[in-house]
Amino acid sequence: MIYPVPAALISCGADETERNIFTASWVGTVCTNPPMCYVSIRPERHSYPIIKKNMEFVINLTNEELAKAADWCGVKSGKDYNKFKEMKLTPQKTIEINSYYIDESPLSIECKVTEIIELGSHHMFIANVMNVLADEKYIDPETDTFHLDQAKLIAYNHGHYYQLGGEIGKFGWSVQKKKKKH
Repeated sequence: MIYPVPAALISCGADETERNIFTASWVGTVCTNPPMCYVSIRPERHSYPIIKKNMEFVINLTNEELAKAADWCGVKSGKDYNKFKEMKLTPQKTIEINSYYIDESPLSIECKVTEIIELGSHHMFIANVMNVLADEKYIDPETDTFHLDQAKLIAYNHGHYYQLGGEIGKFGWSVQKKKKKH
């Protein structure tokens, strides 16, 4: 019941013959230093043996423009469809791993698997973050921060996709001292 969760498109495959995309919501941050994340995958998914063999994947965050692709890639199998082609997504070779990211994604995280934990219905692939690729139109050049609000990222909650709302504060705002008026 920890909701909402991301509706991420996970891309994998070392070459065009095995390249695939699937949708995952069991994805997130594990550690800051070293930067690590995870994705949990059912073993029967088409991408499971691809990621297990190559030990690499990419987390591609989705936005309102990618919502239909996120849903479609979650219900169709890569063994039956070329998902990049069907959804008119552009595969780009990654920089630090041997895989592909989705060019249309506002933010893509290249991951190298360090451990697989068999948990039950899903196996958790824990990975080191090797590289982060962000669409420059969402990066503030002065602060080098990612503008989440401008990217229009989406979330998933009990079978439905949602827009993310506006900022309500920043880290530490609840204890920040107010500036005195002169």
